[in-house]
Amino acid sequence: MSTTLTKGSNRSTSGGGSSPASSAGSARAAAISSVVNYKAGSAQGFAEEDTGELFNSSVFSKAEMKKRLPKDVFKTLTKTIEAGQKLDCSTADVVAAAMKDWALDNGATHYAHVFYPLTGLTAEKHDSFLSPDGEGAAIAEFSGTQLIQGEPDGSSFPSGGIRVTFEARGYTIWDVTSPAYLLENANGSTLCIPTAFVSWSGEALDKKTPVLRSMQALNKQAQRILKLFGHDDGALVSSTAGPEQEYFLIDRHFYFSRPDLLTAGRTLFGAKPPKGQEFDDHYFGAIPDRVLAFMLEAERELFKLGIPVKTRHNEVAPGQYEIAPMYESANVAADHQQLTMTMLKKVAEKYGMACLMHEKPFAGVNGSGKHVNWSMGSSSQGNLLDPGDTPHANAQFLLICAAVIRAVHKYQGLLRSVVASASNDHRLGANEAPPAIISIFLGDQLTDVFEQIKSGGAKSSLPKGQLTVGADVLPALAKDAGDRNRTSPFAFTGNRFEFRAVGSSQSISGPLVAMNTIIAESLDFCASHLEEATGGDPEKLHGELQKLLTNIMNEHGSIVFNGDGYSDQWHSEAEQRGLLNLKTTADALPALQAEEVRELFEKYEVLSKRELESRLETYLEQYCMTIAVESNLTIEMARTLIFPAAVRYQNELAATCANLQALGYEFDTETLDKVTGLVKALQDSVGELESAVTEVASDDYHAEARHCCDVVLPAMSKVRDAADKLEGLVADDLWPLPTYQEMLFIK
Repeated sequence: MSTTLTKGSNRSTSGGGSSPASSAGSARAAAISSVVNYKAGSAQGFAEEDTGELFNSSVFSKAEMKKRLPKDVFKTLTKTIEAGQKLDCSTADVVAAAMKDWALDNGATHYAHVFYPLTGLTAEKHDSFLSPDGEGAAIAEFSGTQLIQGEPDGSSFPSGGIRVTFEARGYTIWDVTSPAYLLENANGSTLCIPTAFVSWSGEALDKKTPVLRSMQALNKQAQRILKLFGHDDGALVSSTAGPEQEYFLIDRHFYFSRPDLLTAGRTLFGAKPPKGQEFDDHYFGAIPDRVLAFMLEAERELFKLGIPVKTRHNEVAPGQYEIAPMYESANVAADHQQLTMTMLKKVAEKYGMACLMHEKPFAGVNGSGKHVNWSMGSSSQGNLLDPGDTPHANAQFLLICAAVIRAVHKYQGLLRSVVASASNDHRLGANEAPPAIISIFLGDQLTDVFEQIKSGGAKSSLPKGQLTVGADVLPALAKDAGDRNRTSPFAFTGNRFEFRAVGSSQSISGPLVAMNTIIAESLDFCASHLEEATGGDPEKLHGELQKLLTNIMNEHGSIVFNGDGYSDQWHSEAEQRGLLNLKTTADALPALQAEEVRELFEKYEVLSKRELESRLETYLEQYCMTIAVESNLTIEMARTLIFPAAVRYQNELAATCANLQALGYEFDTETLDKVTGLVKALQDSVGELESAVTEVASDDYHAEARHCCDVVLPAMSKVRDAADKLEGLVADDLWPLPTYQEMLFIK
């Protein structure tokens, strides 16, 4: 099929052919065909279903457990899930039998222990329920031992030296607090059991184990704070999270025609399109039909898995979108976030699209983050970060909020390090995402309250108001007491803090571990001070609390900043305040080896010294490996795709010039000269990059990371600069890669 396509004023190419750009041309034609065919009615429809019945239908939920388990067993499990009590392993056989029957009733043939290694991805080991019965048949079996414990290879995942090849044993351990679920396939279902992953010697090899430990530490210290205010019912205080996931969608034909997207997750080359996001016409715009169909099916599948997704919309950049859930217990939210990323990618394929989770897949347009909304609360006290209508009079809230301020200021380097990655470096500080400087936004109302506290005591709170817009047909609105700030990396947003610096491809577990632990330490500090100062006398609490809050704000108030985090002035002001500005991963990761960070994690038994060191080594290694892949891919694409196309065009121009001159015509060689100069610049920069790459070898990951950051990445940028300029000159039918304009706008 021959298809006429347009780019700018003219473009004509064929869906096939033998030209050097036939792959890119075919991708363009096929992508347009996908859109045309979808609009012609290829959408998949679903039978109408009640959303309430759909939700949790693929989950071995509490309701399902209550139906299938004996009352005493169900009661025991509920105490573990809701109150954090120690799991009674004697019930495992009964739970395993009920779980197996439920799974078989729903078409499952296998079970899998699902765990979260330090790759940041999800891992799973599948086993069949069927076992030979010795008489030529098979029976379905699943014991309590199989439920509780599995044994994957501990040395085949990143471990920072904890596990090596000749010490391979690792264990997965059933996490009863995160419900089992069914992962459906056209040919059957698999019972998935969330687990922790540890080494034979007991160290955490995963993302989940430290989250559970940090939640336990937070609960312990929060109970002390609540007791000071007369709340000693012991109800479990749990951290909660609601991560907003941003992502890009492009047609899969483009995806498979871009070796950089396929291998590195981001475009290593690509000139700025004539139109990008400058019109602000994509943000919250009408969602294209094919994209909306994908969203609806993805949400349907997520509902079945018990993931409470609530919000969907177009994001700022063309081709960029967001999905956001309601809040859940932090551990479950982390597991659900991993499932969400997996499901988005899986469903996108059905609609002929690729879902890109990289923080910066396209240079020059907004990147993608994962804003983690964090709070804490209990079943009896509700949300402990809800200020109420008069926050100045809410002493318990003010203490907990001040503890957060102290924690973020004291451990700002740690918070920056847990969002550091090679991919997130392209986003942070790019005037589209929070800067690399950690600060807290409190808003006008809370800032005013804490300023009063510093001056001797809070007497009032700025009131909420009413907003009228001058049209009688529109109702008056309740106006918040303060504005929002999208440039703040750690912002108070009404009844929670929003950690906006987390990258779109990252697991939220690392940030959760950091937030839970530093706030547990700060609550411990506050509780210890108040317990000693009051001697248990509640009459002294108010006066001592005022002194403590004043001291905290005087010592740590410099972390509070309500202004424009994108401005150059903020960088100089932050330096004057003594705040850290860790611009790259190579700058940020060393914070993990700070003595105060090691002592923090050891004191609250979240990470041992060895576990912390293993994570630092793993993250440095991942950073270096990522840049190694990107640099080698840059060299390969420049030499085998871009250079040949540029030389062919150079030869065409030279031949045309020679022919015209032979006929006696004058020919302006300006374009030929530009192309010739850029071809040489491309060759020279590729040579420089090769030299930079060969200099990397080192046994010191810190030195290697520094070299990657300071030498290799700038050398890659020089190659890209020459290539992107060539894209604006080389004939379109010769250019070998789908362009930004095509990838971002063909939907």
